[in-house]
Amino acid sequence: MSEGRLAGRAAVITGAADGIGHGIARRFVHDGAAVIVADFDRERGAAVAAELVAMGGRAQFVACDVTKRDQVFAAVDACVEHFGAADILVNNAYSGEGPSRIERKTDERFDAALHMCLFATKWAMERALPHMKAKGWGRVINMASLNGVNAHMGSADYNVAKEAVRAYSRSAAREWAGHGISINVICPAAVSAAFRRFSEMAPEVTAGAAAANPMGRMGDPEADIGGVAAFLASEDARYLTGNTLFVDGGGHINGVPWAPDLGPED
Repeated sequence: MSEGRLAGRAAVITGAADGIGHGIARRFVHDGAAVIVADFDRERGAAVAAELVAMGGRAQFVACDVTKRDQVFAAVDACVEHFGAADILVNNAYSGEGPSRIERKTDERFDAALHMCLFATKWAMERALPHMKAKGWGRVINMASLNGVNAHMGSADYNVAKEAVRAYSRSAAREWAGHGISINVICPAAVSAAFRRFSEMAPEVTAGAAAANPMGRMGDPEADIGGVAAFLASEDARYLTGNTLFVDGGGHINGVPWAPDLGPED
């Protein structure tokens, strides 16, 4: 696909093998971008890259554990090698454990969350910066979460890590704006891989959250989240930076209830 608002652009999307990352990858290809599918799941990642090529797009799978700096660097390097540029970054990958009380979360869990969110985002942005500066153009879209904004129960490690991403994004947006690089954050509400996993554990909680959403549903990764991501990645968003967009059907307005059963207190 050579036409579209992202024609001629090349993007790295972490966690693109499933959920929101997959939806964004499909939308980017539809809008003309070449995509690096960066994911630790080799089987699914390769399948998604093949799917994007079958859609008429350009795509390449790169195995990437975002907790490893060298692998994050390699994903950005692969985008330049295969497509000649690294114009767009979507830092989306995350894989965590189930909910538990804050006092039961270990230092290791917080460390893992920070590496998957904050450090992975930092590494990808640092690796892409020279390429974006050289072109005087770049788009960074970092995925945060309403969990952190609304302080949802059971996920303090995730909440903290995602809020760190938002703070880092705002700081980088201020420092890099003069280079034509915009950096924005999406807090999505969509049927992601994590949402599906939690639904299996607590279907009543996720059903209640969807019902309480002002639009009465969870978002679609491609149609709802991907469309906003494509806008942020496009020339149309050239004067928008340092912002958080709540792409959540209005769930942030009053806060969608999210209170899983965490068991008895110690």
